[in-house]
Amino acid sequence: MNLSVLYALAAAALFGASTPLAKLLGLNIPPVLLAGLLYLGSGLGLTVVRFVRDHGWKPAGLGPSEWPWLLGAIAFGGVLGPVALMFGLTRTSGATASLMLNLEAVLTALLAWVVFKENADRRIVWGMIAIVAGGIVLAWPLEAMQAHDWLGPLAVSLACFCWAIDNNLTRKVSASDALFVAGFKGLVAGLVNCSLALLLGSRLPEFSVLAPTLGLGFLGYGVSLVLFVLALRGLGSARTGAYFSTAPFLGAAIAIVAMGEPVSLSFWPAAALMGIGVWLHLTESHAHEHQHVSLTHGHRHVHDEHHQHEHSFEWSGTGAHSHVHEHVQIRHSHPHFPDIHHRHTH
Repeated sequence: MNLSVLYALAAAALFGASTPLAKLLGLNIPPVLLAGLLYLGSGLGLTVVRFVRDHGWKPAGLGPSEWPWLLGAIAFGGVLGPVALMFGLTRTSGATASLMLNLEAVLTALLAWVVFKENADRRIVWGMIAIVAGGIVLAWPLEAMQAHDWLGPLAVSLACFCWAIDNNLTRKVSASDALFVAGFKGLVAGLVNCSLALLLGSRLPEFSVLAPTLGLGFLGYGVSLVLFVLALRGLGSARTGAYFSTAPFLGAAIAIVAMGEPVSLSFWPAAALMGIGVWLHLTESHAHEHQHVSLTHGHRHVHDEHHQHEHSFEWSGTGAHSHVHEHVQIRHSHPHFPDIHHRHTH
């Protein structure tokens, strides 16, 4: 199995687990403040991890052309998306919101295919349809469409659209340090949402509630987002979004296994549909002759057919390492994903 696929599924599992774990911890916190604290926990935790890893503070390493993509992703995914969702939840039922959140994967893929010209063959499209259908089956209760008014579902749809934009913009910086990208997003989104919640009259919870909330944010939002960025690096937006949309199913599975919750009738058909979708993606083989243009960037890599360059420092000649390097033009053919080295048109 491609390592990037494991990153995407692990990201979905951690994010999906955050809901049953929040329930298990009994986090009774206003929605906007809860979102802010979860983001803040991810940002603070990842910043500490990066500080320890690098033995101190080091520059982000993002180029001038990459900062607009990252700031745009934060604005749409970390600020506008959560605010739209929280507003939507005040005007519609949780059942309707759960059902409509499946729009994120669809909109992510549509933006990737139509706007950012990411490759999409029939196998990937059918896999996406199966995964999203599984999410709909899992989330659909009898009262699902009994919304209070049209503003609620519209706001939830807007939140999904914001996160779809976030996913595609984050792909633009996915070759950069994933710890910095995820940590910076968490810090900014957390501070903005916490400030908004406090302005609306919320109060910070006691430390006995605050500490597990921040810890849950570090795992369910922070580590999950790092893995999501790594998956974007290797799979592109549409495929990563499809795998990540298994989060509700994985969250339900964790609740059933770890917390002893009863199995609903919708669980097994949802599992079958999502399993079919993931299998269609895993068995994809996309190969054709393609042209690599000259490119200079930095990320962790080994010396393979795409990385044949000299070094200005001593290197053992084996193992993965990270530094800014240059790719020369090359034309060849092999199976590939729309990763950071294969963003060509078809």
